[in-house]
Amino acid sequence: MSATPLRVGLVGYGLAGSVFHAPLIATTEGLALDTVVTSNPERQKQARTEHPDVRVVATPDGLLARADDLDLVVIASPNKTHVPLATAALKAGLPVVVDKPIAGTAAEARELAALAEERGLLLSVFQNRRWDNDFLTLRRLLAEGELGDVWRFESRFERWRPQPKGGWRESGDPAEIGGLLYDLGSHVVDQALVLFGPVTQVYAESVVRRPGAEADDDTFIALTHTNGVRSHLYASATAAQLGPRFRVLGSKAGYVKYGLDPQEAALREGQRPDTAAEWGTEPESMWGRVGSGASPLTGGGRVEPTLPGDYPAYYAAVAKALLDGGPNPVTALEAASALGVLEAARRSARDGVAVKL
Repeated sequence: MSATPLRVGLVGYGLAGSVFHAPLIATTEGLALDTVVTSNPERQKQARTEHPDVRVVATPDGLLARADDLDLVVIASPNKTHVPLATAALKAGLPVVVDKPIAGTAAEARELAALAEERGLLLSVFQNRRWDNDFLTLRRLLAEGELGDVWRFESRFERWRPQPKGGWRESGDPAEIGGLLYDLGSHVVDQALVLFGPVTQVYAESVVRRPGAEADDDTFIALTHTNGVRSHLYASATAAQLGPRFRVLGSKAGYVKYGLDPQEAALREGQRPDTAAEWGTEPESMWGRVGSGASPLTGGGRVEPTLPGDYPAYYAAVAKALLDGGPNPVTALEAASALGVLEAARRSARDGVAVKL
């Protein structure tokens, strides 16, 4: 790593910018949070309080006017701004990290990837759930053959939020790229593709259940992978009883895990990876179980220790890619593959048919 940290400009200081990106950037060796872009006076004050040395500007143009003073731009603004802002930053000669979803369509993601390649610049996508504790644990179990041949992968990202909050994430305007299909769906689809590879068929059900809601708030996606694995993926804001986060069934055993990775809650509470004693760990009472022939809720199988979650690994990999030529942790083309699945899911839910890829 260079002795001089890379200077990072962060566009957006809402939930994504303030809770996820800023703390992770600020605590990553080789990176320094230099500038925050937000026009909201309260968020400007918040940024200065939480990061006293940071510059604050009101517009992305104000950031890009200082492009020569920066080494990386992170885009954590509303979804509809991702493509134009990433395009402007790349054309200004800056490497870019974009929060998921990188774009509204796979074609747009591929166009951004081509622009980054043409300019010789890093373009990476913040798919932080690849570093969730349960996902890391499942990857290890699969690598060690503990489950045998996987037949079905069930993944749930469920919440109980019976009253809509409003805002662009719940807007029915297609230009906003809101709704759970592109929000939580981006996570569960990306994880399924990382684990089990490309898909040949997509079937989805996507509905609006809450009175006053405009965008989908209860979605199911069924994927048929090329290797024969079936993924059943759930994203919901209307689940009165939460199911297991993962239920993975194989020819030798299954893995069942309840509860969400603790890192988001820790970040929301103001904890930081560089000061927390045991970052990303969870109590033994939350560990999953591996076994066959009996329900984990009645003691079936063995307790499987959950590996610590590791969101800091994403930005550490970004720093290594920029400083030492390491690999891009999440490429735009990988994101494009996931967006292709999400687009197929949207068509499937609209038309009531399975979509071949």
